[in-house]
Amino acid sequence: MSAFTRSISKVFESAIGTFKTFPASIASAVGFAVVTMIRIQLDWPEQEAYNFLFNCLHLAFAVGAIFSLAAITAAKVKFNSAKAFLIANLLGVASVVVTFLLLYFFGGSEPDRWANMIVRVSGLAAARVSVVIAVSLLSFIILAAQPKEQSDFSRAFLMTHKAFFIAMIYGAVIMAGTSGVAGAVQALLYRQMSSKVYQYIGTIVGFLTYTIFVGYFPDFRKGVVDDRRENLQKQPRFIEVLFEFIMIPIALALTVVLLIWTGKTLVAGQGASFMRLAGIATSYAVGGIWLHIMVTHNTSNLAKFYRKIYPFAALLILAFEAWALIVQLNRFGMKSVEYSFLLMWIVAVSAVVLLILRKDKAHVLIALLVSSAALVSVLPLVGYHSLPVRSQISRLENLLVSENILKDGTLVPATQEPERSVREAITDSVTFLAYAENANLPAWFSDELGQPNNFKTQLGFEQIWPDPEDYFGEAPQEVMGVSLMLANGAFEIEDYRWAVKLQNYEGKEPGSAETVVEGDRGTYKINWIVDTVSGMPTLEIRLNDQVILEESMHAYFDRISGSYELGPRPYNEGTLEEMSHKLESPEIEVLLVFNNIDFNVNVKEDQMHYWINLDMMYMREK
Repeated sequence: MSAFTRSISKVFESAIGTFKTFPASIASAVGFAVVTMIRIQLDWPEQEAYNFLFNCLHLAFAVGAIFSLAAITAAKVKFNSAKAFLIANLLGVASVVVTFLLLYFFGGSEPDRWANMIVRVSGLAAARVSVVIAVSLLSFIILAAQPKEQSDFSRAFLMTHKAFFIAMIYGAVIMAGTSGVAGAVQALLYRQMSSKVYQYIGTIVGFLTYTIFVGYFPDFRKGVVDDRRENLQKQPRFIEVLFEFIMIPIALALTVVLLIWTGKTLVAGQGASFMRLAGIATSYAVGGIWLHIMVTHNTSNLAKFYRKIYPFAALLILAFEAWALIVQLNRFGMKSVEYSFLLMWIVAVSAVVLLILRKDKAHVLIALLVSSAALVSVLPLVGYHSLPVRSQISRLENLLVSENILKDGTLVPATQEPERSVREAITDSVTFLAYAENANLPAWFSDELGQPNNFKTQLGFEQIWPDPEDYFGEAPQEVMGVSLMLANGAFEIEDYRWAVKLQNYEGKEPGSAETVVEGDRGTYKINWIVDTVSGMPTLEIRLNDQVILEESMHAYFDRISGSYELGPRPYNEGTLEEMSHKLESPEIEVLLVFNNIDFNVNVKEDQMHYWINLDMMYMREK
C-alpha cells in the first residue's frame, strides 16, 4: 500500500472512530443532517408550517455538535474516566435540548411591521447561538493545547485550522465525485431523477466532512501520548512559505500604510470616512493578531521581526483609530457599526498589550478575552441590540427637546423647519431606531415613525440624510447618471383607444416584449426591442406586416438629459410630461408612459447605459 493510500485510509479510519470518541458531537451532526434531509423532502408550501421548528432544531444541533466537542475534550484532558466521559456526553445532549427549548419558546420573532408573514428565529437569538458556538470552539482549542508538555495554544490553533481545511478538501473531492456519478446516472440512465438527489448528496457529504474534521485530532486522554500529535501540530513547509514570504510581507506593508496615515492625520486631520477606517482597522487588528499566533514558532528572521514590531505598531494605530471613533460618536452617536468597532478596539488593545507583556503566554488570555467580548455583545443592557438603541434614544430625545418637538412625552410637529444638520441627525436616529430588531422604544416612538409620510406628519419636516461622503468618504466618481421615477398622480387618457401592456423579459431577446392589437386598419404587431449592450430600447410597430413606426428612445433621453445634470446621486421624481414620450405615424399615435428610467455614463470606460421600465403604452388610430 502506497503512502498516499495509507494517508487516505487513516483519515477515514479516524472519521469512523469519531463515533466512539465524540458520540454526542457526532449524534448532533446526525440530527442536523436528518433535519436537513426532511427539509429537502418537504417542498416549501408543506414546509412553511414547520419552518420555525426546523430552524430551531438546526441551531440546537449545531450548538450540540461543537459544545459536545469541547465538553468531551475537557473530560478526557482533565479526568479520563468513564464517569466523566458519560457526564460530558450527557451535557452535550442537554445543550441540544436546552438550546431548542429556549429558541422555540423565547427565540421567535413574530410577524411584524416589516411584513414578515411567518415566525422566524430572531436575529438576537441567532446571534446568541453563534456566540455559544464560537465560545465552545475557542474552549475546545484551549483544552486541545493541554498538557503543556505536548502542546500550546498556537499549535492547537494551527492544528484546528489544518483539520478544517483538510476536511473541506476531502469533502469537496467527495462532493465532486458523487455529484459526477449522479449526473451520469441522470444523463444516461434516469433522466427523470429529481434535483433533490444532489441536495441529499450534499447533506451526506457535509456530515462526512464534519466527521473527518473531528477525526483529525489526536487522542486527548490524560496520561496518553499520541504519536500523531507532533505531526498534526507541525506546520507543513508550504504553510511556512505562505506565512514567511506572502502573509507577513503583506501585513508589514499594511502596517507601513497605516503608520503613514497616522502621521498624515496629525498634520492634515482625518481624511478617510469612519466606515472605511473601521473596516481597515478591524481587518488589521484581527488579521494581525491571528497571524501573530500562527507564526509563534516560526524561526525565520522576518517572522521574528513581525512578532516584535506588530504589537507596538498596532497599539499606535489603534490609538489614532480611537480618536476617529470619538469623532464619529460625537457626530452620529453610537449605532451598530460604532458599537462593534468599540468592542473590537477594546479587545485588540488588550490583546496587543498582552502580547507585549507576556508574548506567547498571552494567547490563552486573548482567547478568553475574545470569548468574554462575544458574550458581552449579546447580553441584555450592554449587548449590540441594547446599548446602541439606548444611546440613539437619548440622542434623539435631546434633539427633539431642543427643537420643541418632544413635549411631555408627546411629539409636536415643528412649526419652523430646523437647520439641515439637525434634520439629518433626527432622520438618522429615527431610521436606525425604527428598524432596530427587539428594540425597547419609548411610548412616543410609534412603529410607523420611520415611514416618510408618518415622519413628516409627526415631526413636521421631510426626512433628509447626510451626504454619502460623510459615511463612506469621497471616492473618484466613475459613474454618473440620472434616474427618474414617475410621481404619484392621475392623468386623462380619453384621446386613446388602447392601453397596451408590454411586459419586459417576455420576448425573444432579454428586456424585450411583443404583443398584437386588432384594429380597424388591420393587425398591429408591437415590438419593444432592447439593445443587449447599451440597454437602449426601440419601439417597432407593424401594420399587416409592414413597418409603420420604428423609433429609438434616443430622442427621449436627449430631451431628459437637457433638463437634468449627470451626477453621483441622480434620484428624482419625474412629472408625467417628463416620464412620457409621444410618437406618431400617418396611421397611429402612441403615448409611452414610463414607470422609471435610468441612464448613466461610465467616465472611466466611456460607455453609456440606458434602462427604461415601460409602464403602459396608449395607442389610437388616426
